[in-house]
Amino acid sequence: MSTLVAEMAGKALKMCIPLSVQLDLTYRCNERCIHCYLDHHDHGEMTTAEIKDLLDQMADAGVFYLTISGGEILMRRDFFDILKYARALTFCVKLKSNGILIHKKEADRLLSLGVESVQVSIYSYRPEVHDAITKVPGSLARSIEAIRLLRSRGIHVIMANVLMVGNANDYAGVKVLAAELGAQFIMDPTITPMMDGDRSILNLNVDEAALREVFQNEILVGNVEEFCAPPQSLDEDALDSLPCSAGHTACYVSPYGDVYPCVQFPLPSGNVRRTKFADIWRNSPQLNEVRSITLRDMPTCSRCAHGGTCTRCPGLAYLEGNMRGPSYQDCEKSFARTGIPSENLKARKASTQFSPASPLIQIQLAT
Repeated sequence: MSTLVAEMAGKALKMCIPLSVQLDLTYRCNERCIHCYLDHHDHGEMTTAEIKDLLDQMADAGVFYLTISGGEILMRRDFFDILKYARALTFCVKLKSNGILIHKKEADRLLSLGVESVQVSIYSYRPEVHDAITKVPGSLARSIEAIRLLRSRGIHVIMANVLMVGNANDYAGVKVLAAELGAQFIMDPTITPMMDGDRSILNLNVDEAALREVFQNEILVGNVEEFCAPPQSLDEDALDSLPCSAGHTACYVSPYGDVYPCVQFPLPSGNVRRTKFADIWRNSPQLNEVRSITLRDMPTCSRCAHGGTCTRCPGLAYLEGNMRGPSYQDCEKSFARTGIPSENLKARKASTQFSPASPLIQIQLAT
């Protein structure tokens, strides 16, 4: 992070400014990815006029980074009208798309409108694996062609690889493909529960051995010894730290105007169809509760050696039942990274020693 960006983030946090917002235009999609957490039916998306009014409100509230996502954003016929309006308001716009609907004309328009980046999910370098995940034959070839078109115009492309059971051995090949295409490579080792709370898709998460292999791969994490170093004792500064930017300098708005702390933190916090965006941001009881939480307020995590280095997501913790509690999925990551069980994992192991194993337990602790 550059010094200027860090200063912006620090001032936004101090002044409670929503520096970054993700706006989903639609949940409709032309793919049916097996791990997707969204309901793809249209339950009454915001109109073009409503979205433009919201963009005006967000600009007035101090939003700078605007991520436009879906669903598939190009499923909306007014997408370019919305994008043009957003750029006229000088948002730094980042897009998320599967690329299937991006052809030469669309790539030219994206270039002319000056988007900061386009993120495209690529699940495997092998068509039979990628297409099985998206459930759309030929989708890998079409997404790759879109990336080529974007890169040939100098547009920054991020290739996002979500790790799951079906593609666990393919991330290295995707990384090579990204390099060949001139795209940035990122990988997400987390499958997110459905926004309605359905956790069945978590069965797609890889096991502990695969997760450990990823977290100890120097090609992905750099200095393995440093990345996998044992956790340090918590100090006072760590205990007063904030869980993440969700609700502090960032939030998420759904296609129906619902506001949440984050796309992975589906705590209903207001709706822009009924209340102005700035009023929700400043006065929502839910957002203010999220802002009140520090590591010190988390009974389990504040006693855990991993507290200062864990990637704990408060949204995942919320979906597991308690936004002030640990996230089991993140505890798994910390264990895979360091080989040292968290307080939460040790407690779960103790509670399951004399009872049938829970289906949520995906790793065995070393004894």
